[in-house]
Amino acid sequence: MRKILNFGGTAAGVLLAALLVATPAGAAFAQVAPGETPEMGTEAPEVALSTPEGKVVKLSALTAKGPVVLIVLRGYPGAQSPECQKQVRDFKANADKFRAEHIELLLVYPGPADEVSAKAREFLKAEGPLPANFHLVVDPDYKMTTRYGLRWDAPKETAYPSTFVIAPDGEVRWRKTSREHGDRTTADEVLAAIATVK
Repeated sequence: MRKILNFGGTAAGVLLAALLVATPAGAAFAQVAPGETPEMGTEAPEVALSTPEGKVVKLSALTAKGPVVLIVLRGYPGAQSPECQKQVRDFKANADKFRAEHIELLLVYPGPADEVSAKAREFLKAEGPLPANFHLVVDPDYKMTTRYGLRWDAPKETAYPSTFVIAPDGEVRWRKTSREHGDRTTADEVLAAIATVK
C-alpha cells in the first residue's frame, strides 16, 4: 500500500504531490536521442556539469532528493544577458516557495570553454549569492545544450532559453523553450504549471 503524503495546499505542494505519484516500478520512459529536445513524458538525459568553482553537480543526484526545475540560460553570448539576469532574479525572489516544497533548481550557463567559468563567476557576482537550493553550472562549448537540442548556433548566440520540470523518477513533466531572447519562463509560470500536473 502506498503511503499518502500531505504537502499542503500551496501550488508547489499540489505539484509536488503530483510529481510523487508513483509510476509502476520499473516503468521506462521514452529515451531522447542526442540532439533532440526532451518532451513531456520522456526521460530527461543526465546532466553532469561543474560549478564555476569546479564542483560537479548531477541532475540524477538532485532528482534523488525531489523534483528539479532545470533552467537553460543564454550564458555568455559575448556579454551578460539582461534577460537572464531578470529571470534569475525572479526565481530568487520566489526561492522560499521552491525551498518549502524541497524543489531544487539547476541553472545551466553555456559559453566558450576558455571563458565560461570566469563569465559565470562574473554573472554570480552581479546577482549575489544564490539560495541553497539553486545550483549554477557551466556548459563549456555547449555540450549539454547540444545534447538537449537547444544549441542556438548563430553569431553571438549560445542556447535557446528553456525550462524543464523534472520529476524524481527523471520524467519531464513540463517544458518551455523560447526561440528568442525574451519570452522567458517566470517563477509564477513554473509554479502554476507544477500545480496543474496530475
